[in-house]
Amino acid sequence: MAHIEIRNLTFTYPGKETPSLQGIDLCIEAGEFVLLCGHSGSGKTSLLRHLKPVLCPHGKTEGSVRLNGRELSEIDGRTQASAVGFVMQDPDDQIVTDKVWHELAFGLESLGTEQKTMRLRVAEMASYFGIQGWFHRNVSELSGGQKQLLNLASVMAMQPEILILDEPTSQLDPIAAADFLNTVKKINRDLGTTVLITEHRLEEVYPYADRVVVMEKGKLLANGSPRQVGQLLYERHEELFSALPTPARVFYAVGERGQCPLTVREGRSWLTERFPQQPLPHREPKPRESKLSSEMALRLRDVWFRYEKDSPDILRQVELEVPQGCLYAIVGGNGTGKSTLLKTLCGICKAYRGKIELLGKPLKKYSSRELFRGCVTLLPQDPKSLFAKKTVREELEEMDGAPEQWQAMAKLCRIDGLTQQHPYDLSGGEQQRVALAKVLLTEPRILLLDEPTKGLDGAFKITFAGILRELCQKGLTIVMVSHDVEFCAEYGDLVGMFFDGQLLTTAEPRQFFGHNSFYTTAANRMSRCLFDKAVTVSDVTELYERNRKELGS
Repeated sequence: MAHIEIRNLTFTYPGKETPSLQGIDLCIEAGEFVLLCGHSGSGKTSLLRHLKPVLCPHGKTEGSVRLNGRELSEIDGRTQASAVGFVMQDPDDQIVTDKVWHELAFGLESLGTEQKTMRLRVAEMASYFGIQGWFHRNVSELSGGQKQLLNLASVMAMQPEILILDEPTSQLDPIAAADFLNTVKKINRDLGTTVLITEHRLEEVYPYADRVVVMEKGKLLANGSPRQVGQLLYERHEELFSALPTPARVFYAVGERGQCPLTVREGRSWLTERFPQQPLPHREPKPRESKLSSEMALRLRDVWFRYEKDSPDILRQVELEVPQGCLYAIVGGNGTGKSTLLKTLCGICKAYRGKIELLGKPLKKYSSRELFRGCVTLLPQDPKSLFAKKTVREELEEMDGAPEQWQAMAKLCRIDGLTQQHPYDLSGGEQQRVALAKVLLTEPRILLLDEPTKGLDGAFKITFAGILRELCQKGLTIVMVSHDVEFCAEYGDLVGMFFDGQLLTTAEPRQFFGHNSFYTTAANRMSRCLFDKAVTVSDVTELYERNRKELGS
């Protein structure tokens, strides 16, 4: 008997003619680790929420969802709550109390668990997840990674049979994301908990999955082992292939066939087998063209900021120069001050010391109208904070009422088919694209982006990069805070590391990522045994082909 059995599930949101889910048939066995992937808006979240009735979206549902052979809608609320755990994309959406210890106990309290049992469970979860050191802290003081780990621990305290995770690492830095996913793997392996997870960042989670399910426009496109699905996506030239782990993409890009490598370790072994001779004729990729302007769009000198007079400094002696027309990417851990830096650059947070210049003019000499119309704009980490209207069209018209302007921007950001929908009814990736269109309608010369690739699928990331590149060619300067190191390595002109309130170093992507151990790309970790400064799939592919040609094999 299947643990979860979905039969002919069809779901339509109110006011929409096309179903978001169309005849879904899927069975998940007990203890399986299943990865659900697909483009933004393909129906992944809608499907996951049908497995947790309290989160099920409003609309017309047909078909059945069974848990251990019983119709899910017929199971009492208490059993549903304890049997199916759900971790959401945004850590703050799930936290309901002010203290860490209380958050751990909240679900058990709601189930009416005996106090002695509850205290034991809370202690066990705090120990298992390494929460003892911040057990008594306020939730507001936690980093994004700590909040998401707390959400997972709170769910696991209720001992669920099934753990559902909806893009749980989208707001975590690479190290925190890897730690979080390793914890999920451990839960699956040690406790036998059935795991169903959806992710856009597939490097870490894809190789571990027992099964990969791909969705496209509300239907199942593929269902099989990771290698089977990877080969299928490649052979069908599906856009989603661009989101697969780096070793698989390099393998197919150089014309290999058969069992593709999925992990960095497998990719490294495959490369060393292909190049047993040492040293290689070519160890570094061909240099990238650098056309950085000598004129600076942004200058920061000795900038300090704290939120309250007696609180610790968040920004400490920040020095930064960004050339005009440059895509400058900032990476670093959760809670290091990256988002605060962006807010300080546009005057939302007022530095108490130091100088900030935008386009050669001190920030303090700009009026609000001058600053936010035609000068600088910020796309915040939470796109919903920009939404105040009932439809996407109204959101865009608010920024520029001219139909030709907002319609062109909607087409550019691929949201022209969503203009009549409410922004809150969209997927996370679609909301991100609407927010991008909205801020671009202010016609800025400096664009500040806080986690802009969060929620975007692999195919649209390529489109998004093209949009950014086109904007830079027109003279727009972009400063982007991101945990997506693969994106920064591929498309950034300069990359800086932010740590402990300071910008430690700045370099071009190959120089920056080429020597790091953890803040680097899968391509670099996979190929550094043979190549130097190869940080993208195209870098590794180029060196592979050049060396094979030179060696005549």
